[in-house]
Amino acid sequence: MKFLAVLTVRNEAAFLLEWLAHHRAVGFTDFLVFSNDCQDGTDTMLDRLDAMGLVTHVRNDGPYAKGGIQFTALKAAADMAPVQQADWILPLDVDEFVNIHTGDHTLPALLAALPDATAITLTWRLFGNAGAIRYEDRPVTQTFTRAAPNVLYWPWRASMFKTLYRNDGTYAKLGVHRPRSPNKDRLENARWFDGEGRALDRKFATNRIFSPYGRPNHALVQLNHYPLGAMETYVLKADRGRAVHSDHMLDLDYWVERNFSTDDDRTVQRLAPQMQAELDRLKADPQLSDLHQQAVTWRKSRFETLLKREPFRALFGRLLMTPPTRPVSQRAARYLVHHANLGRNSDPD
Repeated sequence: MKFLAVLTVRNEAAFLLEWLAHHRAVGFTDFLVFSNDCQDGTDTMLDRLDAMGLVTHVRNDGPYAKGGIQFTALKAAADMAPVQQADWILPLDVDEFVNIHTGDHTLPALLAALPDATAITLTWRLFGNAGAIRYEDRPVTQTFTRAAPNVLYWPWRASMFKTLYRNDGTYAKLGVHRPRSPNKDRLENARWFDGEGRALDRKFATNRIFSPYGRPNHALVQLNHYPLGAMETYVLKADRGRAVHSDHMLDLDYWVERNFSTDDDRTVQRLAPQMQAELDRLKADPQLSDLHQQAVTWRKSRFETLLKREPFRALFGRLLMTPPTRPVSQRAARYLVHHANLGRNSDPD
């Protein structure tokens, strides 16, 4: 059984080895990784990992399609051998970690719990900043343990999912959140389930990208999403640019909608021993170890450079002044949704 993770990265070498080690422990067998315009050695690290037979590295240096950097990479991936040969596929970002709650916490255990599934939605659980200011070279999954409540009522973006799907020809193309270009003759046999193990209705097979919010979505599996990191890391993320909306600089709106820190969730650490063993093996390679340390040094140096520029210095100052995000009550969320529906249904004139 081939489980393929597809990843797009830029200037993420300091985080890449942990991400790879964790997902090897989860049960992914293959990795197709696209890099673009890296200054921190991410592309060189991926070249080394490719030479070691651990990933397939593709440089995604442009030009880019209208949908942006990540869309361009996923569009190209459809015709590549790792995708053609995969049994199951999951496009991910480097700040997303699969966290399985059933069996031995691996992909085969998840499929055993949902034997009829041809697609499984992995709903985000957002992990907030929790007051971390400076970047430290420590595993993300052990540094950030404060998360959003298991049930959120707002915003809908907090309930977005990524899709683990069987590569059986039902979908011809990869998508950021869900597979695209369905084969209408095969859709009848598509069986979508959510992270609670609930069978999903037919509309999920063609056009949904977020789970119904205001209810639990994580009993069997969740996608730990660490979109912020330390404040220093977030400034570098703003400098790096967005993979989808690359012309939009990250600011406080993105931060506030994701900086939930009300609950403690350390469940991903059940695989910490296996992840650490994989990480130790990776860092035993002298070239990978050196590239990792160079990336850590680069991040520190780049942050000092950015603080000399007003947009980034102002952003860092605002982060220091902004408290953790307060979850919206169910009543307030209903009020917002009501007016959102009014706006959607009103005459645009």
